[in-house]
Amino acid sequence: MGRKHSHVIVLGIDGAGSFVKDADTPYFDSIFADGAVIYDALASNPSISAECWGSMLLGVGPEVHKLTNGIVSSTPYPADSPYPSLFRRIKAAYPEAELGSYCDWNPITYGIVEDNLGVSHDTANDDALAPVICDYIKAKKPDFLFIQFDSVDGAGHKHGYGTPEHLKRISEVDVLVNDVYTAAKDAGIIDDTLFIVIADHGGTNPGNGQGGGHGGWTDGEKYVTFAAAGRGVNKVQLEKMNIRDLAAVVLYSFGIDLPEFDEAGWTSQIPEDLFNDGAIPAYRDISHLTGAAPRISKVPHTSELI
Repeated sequence: MGRKHSHVIVLGIDGAGSFVKDADTPYFDSIFADGAVIYDALASNPSISAECWGSMLLGVGPEVHKLTNGIVSSTPYPADSPYPSLFRRIKAAYPEAELGSYCDWNPITYGIVEDNLGVSHDTANDDALAPVICDYIKAKKPDFLFIQFDSVDGAGHKHGYGTPEHLKRISEVDVLVNDVYTAAKDAGIIDDTLFIVIADHGGTNPGNGQGGGHGGWTDGEKYVTFAAAGRGVNKVQLEKMNIRDLAAVVLYSFGIDLPEFDEAGWTSQIPEDLFNDGAIPAYRDISHLTGAAPRISKVPHTSELI
């Protein structure tokens, strides 16, 4: 399986859920006008940051990776884990690859990415981090870059998810998304880049001026946005996707063979119709693994603190 793109940029918007479709996002709309988009990809269960980002970067569910916010905030991700991160898998295939992890919520870089790979990294609030990321792209032209912006989740916790304040912050982060995309253009790499925007989870809106939470399995918490643009990506509204599928999508882009599907381990898949490639296997339903039935909402059972 040959390499499809020289560069992959994944931009994660924490707490954006499916609410991107309700916000004013002209740059997002333009970037992905000819790409693949879904607004009801499934988060991991529970819909909490470490569980979700871990699923994306490791290709396994929370029931397998067992990461929590407490663990990733206090424990480095083991270099000998049987579930290597995308960074480790890419480095094994391409030892000279330039890898970057730039996250507002730094426990991702500390607790989900191995620290012995020479990954470039930095952390700051979204508005301060974005120009650092842009400079890095133009200077290093990374093979794989993972970005996490956190302020949308903060707005959801403070005001409620889907509120005007939450949607306003999504619109403001849309400008940062365009800054990153433009930096890749300026670096001369955008035509050979798979560019992805993804959310980890959404959240609740209790009303009455109360802040929102997440961790449960209501529609507002479990449905999230995924969008991809680049050579070979179909212009399509995707129908089925789990956020852990990000791992398979990235490996496919790099021409790295996917691990064997295993319900006790790797369960990341390439969504049907994402790429113009008839050799991609049919998509498997994995909802029975976690009780995360795709279209059944439940009362939230927990909420992640700010």
